[in-house]
Amino acid sequence: MEDDNNNNNNKSQLMLDASAVSSIDVAGKKRLIPSPSLSSILTKIHAGYFRISLSLCGQALLWKTLGEPTSHPNALQRLIHMVPSASTIFLWSLALLVLLILSLLYLLRCFFYFKMVKAEFLHHIGVNYLFAPWISWLLLLQSCPFIGPRTVWYLLLWWVFVFPVIVLDVKIYGQWFTKGKRFLSRVANPTSLLSVMGNLAGAQAAAHMGWRESAVCMFTLGMAHYLVLFVTLYQRLSETDSLPVMLRPVFFLFFAAPSMASLAWDSISGNFDTCSKMLFFLSLFLFTSLVSRPALFKKAMKRFNVAWWAYSFPLTMLALAATQYAQEVKGGTAQGIMYGLSGLSVLVSLALIVSTALNTSLLLRDRDPILNPPTS
Repeated sequence: MEDDNNNNNNKSQLMLDASAVSSIDVAGKKRLIPSPSLSSILTKIHAGYFRISLSLCGQALLWKTLGEPTSHPNALQRLIHMVPSASTIFLWSLALLVLLILSLLYLLRCFFYFKMVKAEFLHHIGVNYLFAPWISWLLLLQSCPFIGPRTVWYLLLWWVFVFPVIVLDVKIYGQWFTKGKRFLSRVANPTSLLSVMGNLAGAQAAAHMGWRESAVCMFTLGMAHYLVLFVTLYQRLSETDSLPVMLRPVFFLFFAAPSMASLAWDSISGNFDTCSKMLFFLSLFLFTSLVSRPALFKKAMKRFNVAWWAYSFPLTMLALAATQYAQEVKGGTAQGIMYGLSGLSVLVSLALIVSTALNTSLLLRDRDPILNPPTS
C-alpha cells in the first residue's frame, strides 16, 4: 500500500514538473526551459529588487516637479506642460503597480521564507536595501496626483512609511557603534547610504505637510550619520571593501545622498538657499568623478543584472536637485545642467526598462551577489 502511495506521489510530482516546463525550438533543436514557480521567485527575490521601484518612483516625482507651474517657466517645463496630464498619471500608476507587486512578493517571502529574510538582514549589503521599499513609498506619496500634502490621508500614509525607517534607524545605527562585528568601519559600503536616504525622504515629505520640526529632526538624524558614513567610505581599508564587482553600479549612491539632502533642505527652508546649493555642488562633483571613470563599471556591464537599476535613481535625484537649482538661479549654465541631467535621467530609465523587458530570464539569479557574494 505504501509503495502504491509513493508511486502515485512520484507520478503527481512528475506531472507538476512537466506542467512547469515549456519547450522552445533553437536552431532546429528543442530545449526545455523551466517556468519559474512562485516558490522559486520567493526564494530568489530580495529587497535589492526595490531598485526598480526606486527608479520609477523617482521618475514620477521628476515629471511632477517639471510639470508644476512656475512664474518663469523654462523651455523644458513648457515642453512638459504640452504633454497630456494622462501621461504623468500613467507613469505614476506604473510606478505604483511595480511597487505593489514587489511589496506583495516580499511580504510573501517574509511569511514563507522568514529565515532567508533574516539572513538578508544580517548581510552587510542586503540589510541596507530594507530601506528601499519605504523610500519608494515616500517618493510615490510626494508625487501622488490624487492626495494633497495637507490632507489626513497624506499624514496617515507618511506615518505608515516613516515608522519602519525609524525602527531600522534605531537597529542599524545602534549596531554601527555598539557591536564589534557590526562596527561601521567593518560593514560600511556604498549601499549603506540608503539608510541615510530613508531619513531624507521622510524629512522632505514631512516638510511638504508643514511639519517643519519633524522634518528638521529626520534631516538632522540623516545628515549626522551621512557625514560619518561619507568619511568612513572615503578612508575604508582595502580588506573591508567586500563589494562584488557586479554591484559596482551602487557607487552612484555616492551622489544620490547629497542630492536628496539638497532637496530635503529646500523643502524645509522654503527656497534653494546656500546650504542646498552646497549639497548640490557636492553631488555634481561626485557624479563627475564617477562618470569620468568608466573602467570602474566595465565588468559590471558585461551581462544584464538587476543591479543596473542602481544607475537610474541617483541620476533622477541629481536631476531633481538641478531643476530646483535652475529655478532659483535662472541662469544659462544652470538651465543647461538641468536640461542635460533631466534628459540623461529619462534616457537611462527608458534604456533600463527596455533592457529588463528583453532580459526577463536574467532577472532572477540562482546566486545573487547580495546574499551569495563571491568568496574569491
